[in-house]
Amino acid sequence: MDFLYALSQPGGEGSGGGILAFLPMILMFAIIYFLLIRPQIRRQKQQRQMLGALQKGDQVLTRGGIYGKIEAFKGKDDSRVLLDIGKGTKITVARAYIVGPATDIADTPSRD
Repeated sequence: MDFLYALSQPGGEGSGGGILAFLPMILMFAIIYFLLIRPQIRRQKQQRQMLGALQKGDQVLTRGGIYGKIEAFKGKDDSRVLLDIGKGTKITVARAYIVGPATDIADTPSRD
């Protein structure tokens, strides 16, 4: 009976509570943050900067795999882009769907 009474007393040496109980959870969150969340935030920031730096005449690649040359910006806050995709064919795409500059456009075979 004295054994149960001793276990129920607060402040005994057997208590491992406090911040040490949350230490594994804190460590897991830190690992997830540095391995997953932080790199994703960095990529999103680079994408926003790239989209903001687009200019008329730039060769770009869309998420749909279409290469084109920027002819003009349209819409509120220039949220749409008019692309010339060859032989006078022009399409309008959302600015957010541009992946980046088409630096390897010379490497792609032409169908002309």
